[in-house]
Amino acid sequence: MSKKKNTPKKLKNDAVTVESYKNKIITFLKTYKKKLMPVNELETKCRTHKSGHENFALAFDELRTDGIVTVRKGMKAALCSRMGLRVGEITRLSRTFGFAVTDDGTEYFIPGKCMLGAMPGDRVLISDIVSRSGEPEGEVEDIIKFGSSTLTGRIEYADGGLYLVPDKASRNHIIIVKAESIPYNEGDKVLAEIIYRGKRHAEHRVKIISVFGSSELASSCAMSILCEHGAPDEFPDDVLKEARKISEGGVQEYNFNNRRDLRHLPIFTIDGADSKDLDDAISVEKTDSGYLLGVHIADVSHYVKGNSALDKEALKRGTSIYYADKVIPMLPKELSNGICSLNPNEDRLTLSCLAELSPQGDILSYHFCKSVIKSRVKGVYSEINSILDGKQPPELNLKYNAVMNEIPLINELADILIAKRKRRQTPEIETVESRLIIDDNGICTDVQPRERGKAERIIEEFMLTANEAAARLAREKKVPFVYRVHEVPPEEKTAALCRTLVGIGVEYPHFTEFKPAHAAQILENARGTDKFEAVNMMVLRSMSKAQYSEESLGHFGLALDDYAHFTSPIRRYPDLAIHRIITDILAGYDNTWLSKRYSGFAANAAERSSAAEVRAVTIERECEDCYKAEYMKQHIGESFSARISGVTEFGFYAQLPNTVEGLVHIRTLPEGEYDYSEPVSLTEKFSGVSYTLGQTVQVLCAAVNVSEGTVDFVLDNDDE
Repeated sequence: MSKKKNTPKKLKNDAVTVESYKNKIITFLKTYKKKLMPVNELETKCRTHKSGHENFALAFDELRTDGIVTVRKGMKAALCSRMGLRVGEITRLSRTFGFAVTDDGTEYFIPGKCMLGAMPGDRVLISDIVSRSGEPEGEVEDIIKFGSSTLTGRIEYADGGLYLVPDKASRNHIIIVKAESIPYNEGDKVLAEIIYRGKRHAEHRVKIISVFGSSELASSCAMSILCEHGAPDEFPDDVLKEARKISEGGVQEYNFNNRRDLRHLPIFTIDGADSKDLDDAISVEKTDSGYLLGVHIADVSHYVKGNSALDKEALKRGTSIYYADKVIPMLPKELSNGICSLNPNEDRLTLSCLAELSPQGDILSYHFCKSVIKSRVKGVYSEINSILDGKQPPELNLKYNAVMNEIPLINELADILIAKRKRRQTPEIETVESRLIIDDNGICTDVQPRERGKAERIIEEFMLTANEAAARLAREKKVPFVYRVHEVPPEEKTAALCRTLVGIGVEYPHFTEFKPAHAAQILENARGTDKFEAVNMMVLRSMSKAQYSEESLGHFGLALDDYAHFTSPIRRYPDLAIHRIITDILAGYDNTWLSKRYSGFAANAAERSSAAEVRAVTIERECEDCYKAEYMKQHIGESFSARISGVTEFGFYAQLPNTVEGLVHIRTLPEGEYDYSEPVSLTEKFSGVSYTLGQTVQVLCAAVNVSEGTVDFVLDNDDE
């Protein structure tokens, strides 16, 4: 592969060290009258010893790799800062352009002819060029460090041969060196390795190192997506060995020492029908002062010790990844589906949050304790919903007999907590998740909106209460912690939201500082009108992204000052992290010891968990898109009623009631000249015909691309 060699950093027996040479190089280039200095002249000025060439070369190469020094034509050196060059990383490519983000966070648009063959992940030097849009625009002057040499794509036939068309790089046909590749066929989804780099993407050469299967199958494309994002595959042997040892040890009586025995309580779980990793159970009692809510969470930290092989792997994974009908677990099944899962009628070790609530749902007091429970029944959302509706079949009365008296009580408390949420004016943004129906062959045969009944809301409210209590505990104890934070939306986004609301005639409250109550009022002003869906989308898109932090920065979307993720330690590392901290709080360790032990740990866990969450969400979304495209292959040519879910300058996206979304490209719209009013509408300048966010349109499914996870719609003839 033709690329820069990373020379090992080693010191030669020379009077001048590599670091000293670095300082000399920078000093001479700064004081040189011209910007460019011949490299041989620079070496002559720097060297003080005949044998110093190798250390000079090492220093010079390291400065180039760090983006401090560059070499121009004619082997002339210069400081990047004097040449106006910025260091950045290529983030994404399309067929005709790319984007890079500099180290100071500025995003640059880079025309395809200015890419120099750079690929996503490459560290590059960027120079400014004249911008056509007003946004930063640049040219790649040099590639100082190559990113990954592997890329995914599909095999296409063109010009008498088979070529690789990359998924995330430019869509150029790249030549495959067949002699170095494993067997492949047209239409395959593959993993390739770049073995030669040219100055243009089309000049790269690759070899095929893995074949996932047909690019027309969503399951093959999902494997490719997992590989592309570096999702973990199998667990390492030492991790599996630890998990098996823990599983084989089982839950013993001596494990109950120093634990509160709650096995007498009518505790039970409520999850989806297919769930196997049951990490939360609930109990509710009515008291003289209101209610006692028990949220009992699998005590994963009892089994996964800090710095163990299991812990290191869990931190690396960060979260379980769920896609289609599959899961890539954070922990091996011996724990996630076994000894840590709160299976019915089995003794399980838990960390319980016992919260005393007022008749209005306010937290009067809370208490965390190590506990042991025995769940009475594996509750299922749909079954609980049918019981709440009074429509359950007789067999459910038998299944839920041990907790039947508790079901009206949990419903009563949930109603109180929902009312409390409304009183604090939490923004009620509506979102719909997708449910993919996968057959025995792994094919997506249906897509449905995931139903969210009262049972789902009950669990959500109870978990939210326990999460809030956990965050309060950390703040009151003043110990390091991993918080779930959702910051106030950026000012530019709220300003844009208000301008748009004025444009579509929706009132909004005036404010100097945007608060959750303002977002709630905006949604309420539009609720019940034909503009609600558009306003709901705009408010959602104005929000900051939730993440993890070692600082308690509040949760805007929940209108809470303190919030953490406590309830899912089987599938989320932040929850496991704070279980470990809470365990040591309960053990009586003082703040000095806790701060010393967990300050760095909390910051590291927060940063890595945020990155892992972004990766998981991206994987899940991209896989879902492929499965939806696979489903829509059966419906090409069919007409659907859809709502416009997004508007861009090149067309608009329309979403079907089943959550499938497709693009209606501007070139397929009735001929005319369209004005784009960001982010709301496309309007034909002369006829006045407008396509607006939230509007209902009739569309035909024109084409799908399973490999890219895209669906193309066109307006139905009757709608034109």
